[in-house]
Amino acid sequence: MLKQLAKSVRQYKKIAILSPLFITMEVILEVTIPFLMANLIDQGIGSGDIAYITKMGIYLVIAALVSLTFGALAGRAAAEAAAGFARNLRHDMYYAVQNFSFSNIDKFSTASIVTRLTTDVQNVQMAFMMIIRIAARAPAMLLFSLFMSFSINSKISLIFLAVIPVLGFALFYIIGIVHPVFVRVFRTYDKLNNVVQENLRGIRVVKSFVREEFETRKFKEVSQAIFKDFSKAEKTIAFNTPIMQTCIYTTMLLIAWNGAHLIVAGSMTTGQLVSLFSYVMMILMSLMMLSFVFVMVIISRTSAARITELLEEKPDLVNKEQPVYNVKNGAISFQNVDFSYSNDKDKLCLTGIDIDIRSGETIGIIGGTGSSKTSMVQLIPRLYDVTRGSLSVGGVDVRDYDIKTLRNAVAMVLQKNILFSGTIKENLRWGNAEATDAELVQACKLAQAHDFIQSFPQGYDTHIEQGGTNVSGGQKQRLTIARALLKKPKILILDDSTSAVDTQTEAQIREAFNNEIPDTTKFIISQRISSVEKADRIIVMENGRIDAVGTHAELLKTNKIYQEVFNSQMEGGDFDEIQ
Repeated sequence: MLKQLAKSVRQYKKIAILSPLFITMEVILEVTIPFLMANLIDQGIGSGDIAYITKMGIYLVIAALVSLTFGALAGRAAAEAAAGFARNLRHDMYYAVQNFSFSNIDKFSTASIVTRLTTDVQNVQMAFMMIIRIAARAPAMLLFSLFMSFSINSKISLIFLAVIPVLGFALFYIIGIVHPVFVRVFRTYDKLNNVVQENLRGIRVVKSFVREEFETRKFKEVSQAIFKDFSKAEKTIAFNTPIMQTCIYTTMLLIAWNGAHLIVAGSMTTGQLVSLFSYVMMILMSLMMLSFVFVMVIISRTSAARITELLEEKPDLVNKEQPVYNVKNGAISFQNVDFSYSNDKDKLCLTGIDIDIRSGETIGIIGGTGSSKTSMVQLIPRLYDVTRGSLSVGGVDVRDYDIKTLRNAVAMVLQKNILFSGTIKENLRWGNAEATDAELVQACKLAQAHDFIQSFPQGYDTHIEQGGTNVSGGQKQRLTIARALLKKPKILILDDSTSAVDTQTEAQIREAFNNEIPDTTKFIISQRISSVEKADRIIVMENGRIDAVGTHAELLKTNKIYQEVFNSQMEGGDFDEIQ
């Protein structure tokens, strides 16, 4: 885990090393100050030597100023190194997610990934800063202070050694109790983020069904669970402070008692006792600082493990050593394809898919909910890999292609139409970043989106709100179709992407496709037969299998499922436009 996280330090390695070096210099000077004070008291004040007092006073001021300078440099270096480390962590995690396949993303919920990129990184950043600053300062101060204490009086200094095991036992006991609680807390954080995310995305549904109280109650339950776990952990950690204070004051009392006797006996000077008090505070404060580091490490350990889990996740889909970088055409061949989302051959959602599709052909796919229509087409751009059998595009197995090359040749308009905050132009150029204004207009005309865009006061510069909330469902669908067309794909997949468009506009889109992109292989997935009835061939799906393939007329004669869907939609008036 530490090795994986250390890779994200990168260019901040030098400054991360400088911080503990500066701190060491600061500590050496701090530890020197009580020694100078002891000499000032014993040899200067005790004897009334003004010259010596002045000299030691100057030394003390210089030591304090230089110590302050090194402390400031150490703080600045630690802050910069920790912030840079956190930035690199977020960068590495985000880029790792970009390379994930859908199956990798399915393993981590969206809310969990967001928590790892925010809360978990913040915890690790704080721990890193404490490690390179406080964890370096505390041991150095402990060792130097112990050395100076033993040089003054070894017998009294043995009191420190008796206290250290007590503190060590208490710290490890606290760690053992608290760590499992924090593991549970961060899992609950994922649930909290998921509840908030769902609520904000579906706020219109929540309000239309008057479910605000239910959503509030659901949020309170998760929030209360976090509160209980955090309270339990913090209450346990709170014992750290009284234990530390008890040890500090007990040690000071023992040193004061024994020191007083030694001064009376003449074996110790007042200055030495004063410096011992300073060293005892330094030693015990360093132990307290170490305890704070331990607490932060306890909290961040779970976060570090979650971050490492994401960074070490290997993408399921990778390029071969010498991939193919050219997609010849849009011809597709499914050869006895089976598919399972869990890669379990006993839990297949697609079974025995066997069909050849010519380049430029228009294929309709129809079937009931859960018949695996979407699962079938997601295999074409290799969003998932087939579990068994083979799938080829342009005569080459999709696993032999460079993944980016294959996906650039396939444009897919999913069921959930996603638009990003920005102008219409910026959204359209997701399809082709170099597209000219003329190409944008042409794609929008094909998708029947140009007219409604022109009706906006700012036209193609109209700002789209996050999620496309300021455009209708049908407008959003047409914009996503135009975006897909800008890729100039060899294969175009429309996954129920005209469901919010009226039948006349849908017919115009189909006609534009036939006239303008005849060489592009087109898949139209729909629940409406009116959407697929003019396709070259129609695939009827049932329970993850191809039940029948044929033209509209052929299926009306031979396929029972198709007949039932057609008759039910005829009764509903879905075919009023058919001539």
